[in-house]
Amino acid sequence: MKTFNVGVIGYGWAASAHIPAINATGQARVTSVLSSRQLDAAQLSAQHGGPIRCFTNLDDFLAQPGLEVVDITSHPWDHPRHAIAAARAGKHLILEKPIALSWPDCRRVEQAVRQAGVKVCVGFECRYSGQFRTIKSVIDQGLLGAIHYGEVDYYHGIGPWYGQYRWNIKRGGGGSSLLSAGCHALDALLLCLGADVESVASYAASSRNPDFARYEYPTTSVTILRFADGRVGKCASCIDCLQPYYFHAHLVGSEGSLLDSRFHSNKIAALDKSKWSRLSVQPVDSGDVADHPYQTQFAAFFQALAEGREMALTSLADALVTHRVIFAADKSAALGRPVKLASIPWQPR
Repeated sequence: MKTFNVGVIGYGWAASAHIPAINATGQARVTSVLSSRQLDAAQLSAQHGGPIRCFTNLDDFLAQPGLEVVDITSHPWDHPRHAIAAARAGKHLILEKPIALSWPDCRRVEQAVRQAGVKVCVGFECRYSGQFRTIKSVIDQGLLGAIHYGEVDYYHGIGPWYGQYRWNIKRGGGGSSLLSAGCHALDALLLCLGADVESVASYAASSRNPDFARYEYPTTSVTILRFADGRVGKCASCIDCLQPYYFHAHLVGSEGSLLDSRFHSNKIAALDKSKWSRLSVQPVDSGDVADHPYQTQFAAFFQALAEGREMALTSLADALVTHRVIFAADKSAALGRPVKLASIPWQPR
């Protein structure tokens, strides 16, 4: 079995979860790290169970012999620069969300990737969670029938007690509530309902709590999606809530409904209609990157690389669809009116 040589850009919170997950796949090994800070190579090597070289210069990092995959966990504003440079150097990419903080920069990344012919895994790892793999199976088996309404919502207070708060509060750091965090919920909604979004209407509000008042953009948004065939969806992104983390999912179809880890279906004989039946799944219930299903996602990516194909579920093309809807939603919130997806030009390849 081939073992891919991986280098990581950025050594912060996300990298601390990515590196052990990559190594645990048995399909790849992290052998180098690029950071703006001086790192102790011996300490990192001991911590992660193998020799790791440390770099502070991007060109030197990308010029390493044998480097095949670059895992980008740098700050969001650096994602396009790092992704484009790595793609032009012929490296496959693991790219943390968001791809970029603007749609034109997303298009620049896609162009560089397409011209280089490299493969990409984007950090929408909730698609690989036990909860959403089960939900997708329930949908695909027809237990809910034809779904006409769905909502997936993100509730997670990102205050000063949270690592990314110091830069997430800035518009040039987080971008928007939906782009910085709620994107996971919107992406999961599109996984369940499909990508044929025709228009969106989004509205935003801000908390009066002093911790959240420091944000340079509204910290709560709600987006209504209209699909081309008339179905509707809803995604709330609330990063100013004072409550436990909650990733809410509710789907309504012609033969049943699903609510978080519960469901009812007319397709299963003799279920009690007055009670929910329960799915035995591990819910998405934490914002801690240590709890995210990176290993499952990365294993799928390395398997796809070994077979010379695009990965399923979290390819660049999949992620660009989600980003396009996000930028349309943020445009709608800014304008105070519905926005057609056609106003965000260009379709991913």
